[in-house]
Amino acid sequence: MLEDTLNAHNIKLRTAPPAVGSYNPVVKAGNLIFISGQLPFEDGTMTLPNKYMGKVPTEVSIQEAQLGARQCVINAFAQLKAFFSTLDTIKRFVRVNGYVNCESTFIDHPKIMNGATDLLNEIFGESGKPSRIAIGVNSLPFGSVVEIDFVCEV
Repeated sequence: MLEDTLNAHNIKLRTAPPAVGSYNPVVKAGNLIFISGQLPFEDGTMTLPNKYMGKVPTEVSIQEAQLGARQCVINAFAQLKAFFSTLDTIKRFVRVNGYVNCESTFIDHPKIMNGATDLLNEIFGESGKPSRIAIGVNSLPFGSVVEIDFVCEV
């Protein structure tokens, strides 16, 4: 079971973060699952100040932003668990889109996204190696350093 793998990695799934707008956090279309953009909420909140708020590299280090990306994946797992009651229905991660809140001269977006895809690889093995995009943006909701959306196959 994948939850045993999460426990072995010392990852505890908490309540999935609620939608912060007019959308569904998870949508199933055929055998594909679309997970709306996940922010690095911890325990369902992004309180001020938060280590995952601000721009890379001036306000948030690359390493902190990588941890924020990792937290986005953990929140995606929580969304999947809330939707399916188990993670074992997930066959593979197909696509990951990552948005990094950064200064205009920042060029290491892939390094930030490695925080997310490395965790997917650790938990799902080859099935956790999706196609991916890493995009730098001027701002994100709540001043988050990163936002990631996912497409999975069931």
